[in-house]
Amino acid sequence: MLLPAKAEVARQLRRYRTWERVMLAAPADREARATFEDAGYTLCVLMGKRCAREAADCAERYLHTSLGTYLREQDDRLRTTAEARRGPPVTLVRAPAGR
Repeated sequence: MLLPAKAEVARQLRRYRTWERVMLAAPADREARATFEDAGYTLCVLMGKRCAREAADCAERYLHTSLGTYLREQDDRLRTTAEARRGPPVTLVRAPAGR
């Protein structure tokens, strides 16, 4: 698994938070909103997430934990998510031979 450089994650997270504050201060400003959305998209791509808030949370965890801890957390989350999607176990019923 390739991980981004922490310096780049920190830079993009600062950019995202800065434009978030600007956009919240002036929600009608289309340029501020567009730049905020662009910063969110960049953070999503960098962290491998679909939602900007989720990417920002992930970036903060990445910056505040050691590499080993972060990888274990991500592995546990992927495993839990996959189990939740999988659903209940399926039992196979075999038909008798010759039918």
